[in-house]
Amino acid sequence: MVPAYRAAVSGMDSARQPAVAGRFYVRNEAPLREQVEGMFTHAVGPGSVPTATAGSPEIAGLVAPHAGLPFSGPVAAHSYAALAESGTPETVVILGPNHTGVGAAVAVPGDDEWRTPLGSVQIDADLREQIVDSTDATVDDRAHASEHAAEVQLPFLQYLYDDLAVLPISLRRQDADVSRQLGEALAAHTDEETVVIASSDFTHYEPHDVAIERDELALDRIEANDPAGLIETVEREGLSVCGYGAIAAMLWANGEDSQVDVFAHATSGDTAGSRDDVVGYASVAVRDGASDAA
Repeated sequence: MVPAYRAAVSGMDSARQPAVAGRFYVRNEAPLREQVEGMFTHAVGPGSVPTATAGSPEIAGLVAPHAGLPFSGPVAAHSYAALAESGTPETVVILGPNHTGVGAAVAVPGDDEWRTPLGSVQIDADLREQIVDSTDATVDDRAHASEHAAEVQLPFLQYLYDDLAVLPISLRRQDADVSRQLGEALAAHTDEETVVIASSDFTHYEPHDVAIERDELALDRIEANDPAGLIETVEREGLSVCGYGAIAAMLWANGEDSQVDVFAHATSGDTAGSRDDVVGYASVAVRDGASDAA
């Protein structure tokens, strides 16, 4: 048992309250459900609201953006529609960059649950302990206190599923060594009931056409299931893909035989803003290669 698990030490449950409700998404339950539903039916969204199917999900990994829902939500909705139609996970690991620069290099939360206006989601404490024991990850709530990358994914998951556990992991370091170690640990300690989501936006604050072109450099490596090549490309080209290490770790977690599909690629200029200075977004799904071939 790791001493930083406050709840285990004190015998009291602890819950992280939403940090970006009212900013990245609306702060009240009914309007938030309507907002998420609108992401699925938005012109850039998948076009309809999905119904989650039963059984182990065929999709094992996703890339979903994490900007405010009016901007990135219609693209994220493609990932979540595909996941819902593929099955129902028991645990969702959410990997994302640490935008604040606060806390451990690789941080898992010590809380027992995370809350949004749609309710509470339990933290997978067993998986948390396994990841801490097998990687350089540490329990550090400071890294998660004001971070939005994982939190913005929760309303989609809560909208689709009545009951699941999550494990947010915040990455202040995203180099190849950290990403590979984390990905391999997730591969060793998860099964077909677990989905790994990489929360990431793509090019930041470039004109629309420039952002699309630069995003494609990263998406080419992602679609090729080449996590090492993705990190090398981001570093060589100076790409502003904020969660590149999270994406690489997700790919390493799912293995070299997996099939990668890009469902959507757009910018904030397509969803809710000017095309002069945009952020790029992509929706990606990863399926196990063996099950897909069958």
